[in-house]
Formats: sequence, C-alpha cells, structure tokens
Amino acid sequence: MDINIKLLNNFAKVPTCGSALSAGFDLYAGIPSEIIVEPHETVKVDTGISLAIPKGYFGAIFARSGLATKEGLRPANCVGVVDADYRGPIIVALHNDTNYTRSISAGERIAQLIILPCQYINFNVVDELDSTERGSSGFGSTGTN
Repeated sequence: MDINIKLLNNFAKVPTCGSALSAGFDLYAGIPSEIIVEPHETVKVDTGISLAIPKGYFGAIFARSGLATKEGLRPANCVGVVDADYRGPIIVALHNDTNYTRSISAGERIAQLIILPCQYINFNVVDELDSTERGSSGFGSTGTN
C-alpha cells in the first residue's frame, strides 16, 4: 500500500520501522526544540507531517513501549485515531504518568502509527435485538479466568 505524506516543516521526518517485521511506524517529534512535560501533564507534540490514508483504512496511534515503560510517556487518549479523510497535521497528545518532569527532544520517536482496515457501517434502529445465551449479562459475567 502506498500512502502519500506531506512534510509540514523542516523538523519533520518520514515515519520509519524499527525492524523489517515491525507492525508500527515510528512517529517523530517534528519540533524545533525540546518540550518539557511536567508530572501528570499532557502536551501536544507536532509530528510535522500530514497523511492521505486510503478509504477503508485509518491510522491508529499507539504508545512506543520503551517510552511508556521507561519514561512514563504515553498517548493521553491511549490510542489516537487518524481518519481517512483527515488531511491536517498529525499531533500526538503525550501524557506524563510519572511524578517526575520529562522532556521530548526534537526528532525523538514519540509514538507508533499502525494503518488498519475499518468498516463503514449504518446503524439500524430496531425495537428488539436477537437473543443470545449471554443476553445482557455484563462486567465479569463470563468468569475471571
């Protein structure tokens, strides 16, 4: 699959894969200088890119495991969504889960992008739904193991 990318500033980098079989493409901080992230604060980090994701797909922005586990920085919304019709800048909202000040350097890998298929659906309003063995049993109803 080919995806068109636009570099929006001189600090932007094309996403890269860490290895030949990586599912995610590393997104970089396309910023001119370091950003400080105070404890339990969320900051928006510009990647300096915009994408033309094909119809039938979307971009999912996930945490980089090393940044999340070693530095406590992860996407604030846990998983970001980039819709196929969005053409604006890709921004990653990073949250500092620690009690320590962290920083994001210019050009640092901040998240990973995975392109996934999606279904476009219509919701049909009905008076009744079909029955199942589980029914309306919710939280914890299928057991703990």
